[in-house]
Amino acid sequence: PVAMTSTTAPAEGSGPGFVKRWMLAARPATLPAAAVPVLVGSGAAHASGDFSIGVLLAALAAALLIQIGTNFANDVFDFERGADTDERLGPPRVTQSGLLTPRDVRIGVAAAFGAAALLGLYLAWVGGWPIIVIGAASIAAGLAYTGGPWPFGYHGLGDIFVFVFFGLVAVCGTYYLHTGDVSGLSLSAGSAVGFLITAILVVNNLRDRATDARTGKRTLAVRLGDRATRLQYAALLAGAYAIAVAMAIVASWWLLLPLLSLPLAMRVAAPVVNGVEGRALNLTLKGTARLTLAYGVLLAAGFLL
Repeated sequence: PVAMTSTTAPAEGSGPGFVKRWMLAARPATLPAAAVPVLVGSGAAHASGDFSIGVLLAALAAALLIQIGTNFANDVFDFERGADTDERLGPPRVTQSGLLTPRDVRIGVAAAFGAAALLGLYLAWVGGWPIIVIGAASIAAGLAYTGGPWPFGYHGLGDIFVFVFFGLVAVCGTYYLHTGDVSGLSLSAGSAVGFLITAILVVNNLRDRATDARTGKRTLAVRLGDRATRLQYAALLAGAYAIAVAMAIVASWWLLLPLLSLPLAMRVAAPVVNGVEGRALNLTLKGTARLTLAYGVLLAAGFLL
C-alpha cells in the first residue's frame, strides 16, 4: 500500500520551525551509530602507530552524513510504502506527519549523500579504490534498506545490514584509511560495535513488531517473534562485552575499559528482559544508543592507552 495522506508541509508557524523539522528528520539520537565506529577504528589505528586527524574528521563527517541521508530515505520510503501510519509508536516521522513533503525529504537525501560523496573524494585519495567501493556500497545500502524494488529492511535482513555496514565495514574501513591494512583486532572491535548498533535496531523492531506485521514489513523481529527477539537483544549486548574481554586478553588490559559501561547495559536491558512493550521501549531505544556511545568511547580510549 502507498500512503497518500500527507503531501504538503504545514503552513508556516503551524508546527515546528524549519530547522526543527529537519532535525526531527535527521534523528539525532541515531547518530552515535555513525560516530562510534569511526572513533573505535581511529583508536585502533592509533594503537598500531598510524593515525591522521584529517582522516578522523573527514571519515566522521562522511559517516554522519550517510547516516542522516539514510534516515531521510527511510522516512520518505516508509511513508510511501504505507509502513508509517497513525499507529506508529516511535518518534514522529516528518513525511508521514506532514512536516515535510516527500519532495523535500528526497532533496534532503540527495544533499546528504552528495555531501558525503564530496568528502569521499578526499578519503578515496587517501585510501584508494577500496574506499570508493565502501562509500558507494554504504550509500547504496542506505537507499536499499527501505527503498527500491526489494527493500531488505522489509525482508528480515536489516540486522545483517546493520552489523556488516555499521560494525565490520565502518570500523575496519576507518582503520584501513589510517593504516592501509585491516587487522584481526580491528575485525574484533568492528564485531563488538556491530553487535551494539544492531541491538539499537532490534529494540526499534521489537517495539514496532505488531504494527510492522500489519503493514507487511517483515523485519527479523516479526519473523522471530517476541521472546526470540528479546533473547537476540540480550545476546548482542553480552557478545559485545565478551569480545572486549577477549581483546584484552590478546592485546591489552586497557581494552577492559568498556566493562565500565556494564551497569548502564544492565539498566538498559532490564525493560527488554522483563517484557516491556510499546512506547515504553522508546526509552530503551535511546538508552541503547547512549550505551553504544559509552562503550565505543571507552573502547577507543582503551586503544589510545
